[in-house]
Amino acid sequence: MPRNPWFETVAEAQRRARKRLPAMVYGALVAGSERGRTIKDNMSAFAELGFAPHVAGQQAQRDLSTTVMGVETALPVLISPTGVQAVHPEGEVAIARAAANRGVIMGLSSYASKPVEEVAAANPNVFFQMYWSGDRDAMVQRMERARKAGAKALIATLDWSFSNGRDWGSPVIPEKIDLKTAVKLAPGVLPRPGWLWSFAKTGRIPDLSVPNLQPPGGQAPTFFGAYGEWMQTPPPTWEDVAWLRKEWGGPFMLKGVTRVDDARKAVDAGVTALSVSNHGGNNLDTTPATIRVLPSIVEAVGDQVEVLLDGGVRRGGDVAKALALGARAVLIGRAYLWGLAANGQAGVENVLDILRGGLDSAVLGLGHSSVHELSPEDLVIPPGFLLTLGGGAVADAPAS
Repeated sequence: MPRNPWFETVAEAQRRARKRLPAMVYGALVAGSERGRTIKDNMSAFAELGFAPHVAGQQAQRDLSTTVMGVETALPVLISPTGVQAVHPEGEVAIARAAANRGVIMGLSSYASKPVEEVAAANPNVFFQMYWSGDRDAMVQRMERARKAGAKALIATLDWSFSNGRDWGSPVIPEKIDLKTAVKLAPGVLPRPGWLWSFAKTGRIPDLSVPNLQPPGGQAPTFFGAYGEWMQTPPPTWEDVAWLRKEWGGPFMLKGVTRVDDARKAVDAGVTALSVSNHGGNNLDTTPATIRVLPSIVEAVGDQVEVLLDGGVRRGGDVAKALALGARAVLIGRAYLWGLAANGQAGVENVLDILRGGLDSAVLGLGHSSVHELSPEDLVIPPGFLLTLGGGAVADAPAS
């Protein structure tokens, strides 16, 4: 670990994560699909947007807090649910503690490495995430378990389409880690003694199981076992989405929307919120960056449901730009995983502090006292930047 564990940007956290993690673990976090066009566009699109700051009259006090589906958050940044982790022994529990310490909502994947009960004990503001996977009885059982643990909302992720194959190669992920597998993986693990020691101290190795999909009285499936169940489950209809929302009965977010027509159907299905998302670039490659399509969806349904965004957020300025284009809040994934890899719970807190500082700087420079005052007038939007998928129309916003 560096002499000074603090880092000043998410990019530095990523550099440290790359040095600390075995190549297969780091490669799994980078992910992406095919030629990697979408994962790159998610990040580079934010850099195409500019700010239009004021020179005087800024506000001495600024409020960065908001609510998402009725739950208060000190920052319009949510922890996005991510799957099985071999990043840090404490995994999602460490992330949940960091989020709680910063007053931020924790999204927990049904494919997480830690059970929902432990995560909810570390952070009471948990949103539980599910895929359309297994039969309806299994899905009801998983929802009931999350509800009993104290989850305050459900996130349904439906934008996976079996995209695979990466031009830079996919990491080797074993079904489980036993002695034979450990020996095989040793050449890639031994050069990362810090990561290896962090697990050795706990007396455990990453088992790559998904405890939140454990059936009553049964064993938790492995990641690939759970993945296999999902692959064999027929894709959901909009009627299925409405059923899932009704069975949950509480705040419900649909994650993975990029089209206006899908957003309208989501409203018809009764969702509370939706996240404009392309699965972090891990789904169909060449799907546009989410920030490009966000305004069209806000214009179509933003007066009926809360609209969030995920994909490519690495700076507090990115958060400000998303909010200025109509997002209620953003979700982050890789950013906090880099922090977790770099310095555990403190590294996740470090990432959240970076985003808070950058957002506060933007709100100050733009002359506002609250994140709710951000608008397209605060941005320089290049011609042709905004896109509309699936009908409707959004004109390019005038440059300020």
